Amino acid sequence: MKEEFHSMKKVSRGLIYTKFAIVAAAAIVAVMGLARFDSDRQKTSASANGPSPSFAGAPMENNCAACHSGSPVNSGSGNVSITGLPANYLPGQQIPLTVTVNQADAVIYGFQLTAIDNQGRRAGTYTLPAGTPPQLQVVTGFVNGNERRYVEHTQHGILPTQFGTRSWNFTWTAPAERIGKLSFYVAGNGANSDGSSGGDKIYTTVKATLSGSAIANFDSDTKSDISVFRPSTGFWYALTSGEQGFQVIQYGQNGDIPVPGDYDGDGKTDQAVLRSSTGTFFIRKSSGGFQQTQFGQSGDIPVPGDYDGDLKTDIALWRPSTGVWYILGSSGVYITRGFGEAGDKTAQGDYDADGKTDIAVFRPSTGTWFILTSRNNGYVVISFGAPGDIPVQGDYDGDGKTDLAVFRPSDGIWYLQNATRGFYTVAFGVGTDKPVPADYDGDGKTDIAVFRNGTWYISGTDGPTYTVVSFGETGDIPVASGYISE
Repeated sequence: MKEEFHSMKKVSRGLIYTKFAIVAAAAIVAVMGLARFDSDRQKTSASANGPSPSFAGAPMENNCAACHSGSPVNSGSGNVSITGLPANYLPGQQIPLTVTVNQADAVIYGFQLTAIDNQGRRAGTYTLPAGTPPQLQVVTGFVNGNERRYVEHTQHGILPTQFGTRSWNFTWTAPAERIGKLSFYVAGNGANSDGSSGGDKIYTTVKATLSGSAIANFDSDTKSDISVFRPSTGFWYALTSGEQGFQVIQYGQNGDIPVPGDYDGDGKTDQAVLRSSTGTFFIRKSSGGFQQTQFGQSGDIPVPGDYDGDLKTDIALWRPSTGVWYILGSSGVYITRGFGEAGDKTAQGDYDADGKTDIAVFRPSTGTWFILTSRNNGYVVISFGAPGDIPVQGDYDGDGKTDLAVFRPSDGIWYLQNATRGFYTVAFGVGTDKPVPADYDGDGKTDIAVFRNGTWYISGTDGPTYTVVSFGETGDIPVASGYISE
């Protein structure tokens, strides 16, 4: 702060401290509003010490516009942004973040940010940069009975570091285990400091990070894309939710098995195929470049997943004839493990929320799940399902853990078990449908969905919603099915 004062030509130290006193005393002058209530009406005031909790614009709370008037939220020429947040997070990962408020004619700036899970509860912790006097602080509030933590400016963090903008840096540490989709809400203020509550520009935004749950995601947003692989031509078609809207990429040839995954860890699904005739993986990385790896033999079943917990899909196979898993981790670790027997269906997933894919199989003959969790090498046997069922494991309640689920072709019913709802059933589809569970609405929860001869039927959990989309043709392989056993 001292260096900033010295850089102001012809302005005395006493004048600046006097200006701070004026800012702190005036109602809604310098920074984001502190909302206080009495029995008759809401009153507003501003504090150079930072706003009260619960003004970051998250669900069931307000934003800076509660105290600052003059224009609708996000109607000005500036913005507020969060940078540094990856598409996916690892348990315990330390992630440097930057919040920036842009407003060309503002005099001083402020913000408040909070990170929450899909239940509205605080997610992770914050580490603030050292320095005297501190320019950031963490405050605690409660919304609908849930505790939330907020990062915000102090009175020493409101001056711009350059004309028209102000940025703040801090570190967010992810929870110790996966807890599903996490959303970061921020409200920012570019204030004119004219001594009134009007004329200040208020902005809000939200960004999310996932725990690797957005499969078949070709544009790195939080949604799985409706997409197919056409084995007759080797073309991949994706109806993306981003700006591009539609992707067509030729990669592969007739007879190849699609093995989609994020092999380079950039948050986007890569086009990849297994040529079973030669046991070779061909991977087209979205970050650039190609990979060709000979691994396995004819008859092996691909089981893509992140077995070493580095947010990159690993090359992996299961050999039905011997029940052996072969995993070539992207971190360079090679694993073989006997688990399962002929007739089993693979059902890999992160059942213990430690950020690593667990080896698992479903035995249709007995309706039994066998799971080898990566945390403490735990071994689990669960009876769930019946002969003829298809395993459709996924995170259906968004808590970061893979849930047990089966689709029964004989009656078109999904049978599910998770921590939030317990056991429940959903009638969705017919026996000839191909189940394609994935998170199509981007809420961090796996959606029930089927593919029927070029038509997609999706029962979304955000709303909930029901969607029917014609995309593809008979004979196409939906990309989302590349993650579950045939």
